[in-house]
Amino acid sequence: MAVLLGIDYGTKRVGLAWADDLKIALPIGAVVGTGQMELCLQALSAEIESRAVDQLVVGYPLQMDGARGSRAEEVDRFIARLEEQFSLPVHRVDERLTSLAAREAIGGKAARKGADTSGRIDATAASLILKDFLEK
Repeated sequence: MAVLLGIDYGTKRVGLAWADDLKIALPIGAVVGTGQMELCLQALSAEIESRAVDQLVVGYPLQMDGARGSRAEEVDRFIARLEEQFSLPVHRVDERLTSLAAREAIGGKAARKGADTSGRIDATAASLILKDFLEK
């Protein structure tokens, strides 16, 4: 039974979603971002342990032309930390336009850029990333 944790990387918040063998990606909230890396890793560790996660799926921010930019390099360093800390397989998923799609899915006031501080958009983005992975 595969249990997956979807991760939407961010320096302020890291959005999370999970799925098991039913292959339904469910948003589960957000944890402190990588701007506070040790706290972020502690929070991820708690989720991984409590949900018995055995694979990680991380949104990979390619540029619109498909090229890797500085943000992708930042995510590569984050993934290296995840692999070192948790010794789990990590899958990269193209996340272009995921945050925009998450804002549109939520709608209302949270759809305005920067309006969401609850992590709803981040968690929804993580679930869309995970959904893309599950559909491939």
